[in-house]
Amino acid sequence: MLRVRNYLLAAAAVSLAVFLTAPGPAQAAQPKRVTVTGEIIDSWCYLSEIMWATGSAHHQCAVWCARGGVPVGILGDDEQVYIVLKMNNDPDVIGDHGILRMQSNEVVVEGDLYERDSVKYLAIDTIIDDHGIVNHSHDEFDIQPFGD
Repeated sequence: MLRVRNYLLAAAAVSLAVFLTAPGPAQAAQPKRVTVTGEIIDSWCYLSEIMWATGSAHHQCAVWCARGGVPVGILGDDEQVYIVLKMNNDPDVIGDHGILRMQSNEVVVEGDLYERDSVKYLAIDTIIDDHGIVNHSHDEFDIQPFGD
């Protein structure tokens, strides 16, 4: 009986040591204020490389994907993808008509950058400039897949 008790005490001590030395839950990083210049993209088609996913060739598909709930992103001039969490204090960015009108546009925005596990998230509060569609990729790739 003493042997079983010592075994249980040893097992409890090891369990407690593992618990106390294990890293705790990740803490949310504090946002960093940034200005990002880049193209509003359809994150699913861009990241999955399922089809040509930038510029005028992909514009209509990007609108439909965003309307259907696919997260909108910005492909920055720094070649980083920023997932848009909100725009202009509208927490319902998915399907938002403002961001739908900006699909494939080159923009300059300002907001709070959050990073976690190498993913960049952007809460946009200021649209500094909207240059419209400047990547005329339909000349090279034709319209894909749903437009004229």
